[in-house]
Amino acid sequence: MDTREATRNYRLNQWTEIVRECRSSGQTVAVWCAENSIKLRNYYYWLKQVRTAACEALPSLQTENNSIVPVSFPLHQVNQISPQSIDSSSPAIVVRMDAISLEIHNTASMELIENILRALHHAR
Repeated sequence: MDTREATRNYRLNQWTEIVRECRSSGQTVAVWCAENSIKLRNYYYWLKQVRTAACEALPSLQTENNSIVPVSFPLHQVNQISPQSIDSSSPAIVVRMDAISLEIHNTASMELIENILRALHHAR
């Protein structure tokens, strides 16, 4: 690690704490920055840098093993379901994790379902 990179990491850590303090203060960004002698332009520049660094630190979704878990239903249960018996307002799947309840309807896209499952995987 060269001096420039070390300096940037140090500043990034400092600004991460500054952003946390501002957000936990209960004040607006403008008021908090004025009280702490921080220019709004600097605050928003470093907020963007902190967010970018946080996103880059997330594990890559492309390299994960995105295996599909097969779900089998007994044939007699599948035969009992007809398009007329499905209520379009009720969810097709309900996922519950602790206090979180997620309802997925038949109209949800495959991309949305994949993103939700990835988010739930990383939330643990």
